[in-house]
Amino acid sequence: MNNQITNVYIWDMDETLILLKSLLNGSYAEAFAGLKDAQKGVEIGKMWEKHILQISDDFFFYEQVCLEIENCNKPFLEALSKYDDGQDLSDYDFNQDGFSPPHDDLNKRKLAYRHRLIANKYKQGLHNILDPEMMDLWDALYKMTDEYTDGWLSSARALLEQCLAGNEDPTICNTVAGGVVRSNATGSRHINVLVTSGSLIPSLVKCLLFRLDNLISHENVYSSWDVGKLQCFQWIKERFDNRNTRFCAIGDGWEECEAAQTMNWPFIKVDLRPNSSHRFPGLTLRTVGFYFSIVYGNPDSENDDD
Repeated sequence: MNNQITNVYIWDMDETLILLKSLLNGSYAEAFAGLKDAQKGVEIGKMWEKHILQISDDFFFYEQVCLEIENCNKPFLEALSKYDDGQDLSDYDFNQDGFSPPHDDLNKRKLAYRHRLIANKYKQGLHNILDPEMMDLWDALYKMTDEYTDGWLSSARALLEQCLAGNEDPTICNTVAGGVVRSNATGSRHINVLVTSGSLIPSLVKCLLFRLDNLISHENVYSSWDVGKLQCFQWIKERFDNRNTRFCAIGDGWEECEAAQTMNWPFIKVDLRPNSSHRFPGLTLRTVGFYFSIVYGNPDSENDDD
């Protein structure tokens, strides 16, 4: 369909889709002027930090790739795919393959192998990685956090589902390859992309832990740690752009705001304050559609741009 609209939603992670830094530094609780227990927020944040680092190290090579060997953070998992020769990794010993500096082609291939395994684990989900006891701890922490934040996590997740569907009923959609969803109601395509300032491996683990992995595919997760958000936005535009593609960035920081302005994309600034409508719960598909319409107009085929 030549006139098919594609909507690309470019999300920040921390203090947008999830809360972590604001729990750890108390700024989330401060916004409630004493109505929230700040110490409880800090304790919740510390538990998340512990889980994120433990799973990153134990299952996703974080200590080996990014802490022991410098300059190994990449902006996305496919960055070294040209070095991957497709070797069967079933019996590959990642602890004995001699992965180390310098960053020559041989070691880039070894890093590409690790990225391939990380992508496969991401697609499999945490239930295929963690034991039942750890799954129970994670589930309890998620519920505790969602309750403490008045449903921030579950509301953000619900909006991601609605964005993918292009409709407030997320069941009206078909998933196709590459984390792209086609709305049955409108015929349009919808894509969630994550651009985070955190390093890549912990960011992928956050997606898993905060239950975003079935809404944002691994190939749509970008780390701006080394390259900046504007560069990531430019890559995303090159990857998805055609004359009927519309982009919208959503986040809480100045960097994504400036990058969106440079790209001439609408930007929705997330606000932690409890009286704001640009937070979770609060931000709606109708509001997102309004921001799209300001920049791109209001095509008749888009029911959500009212």
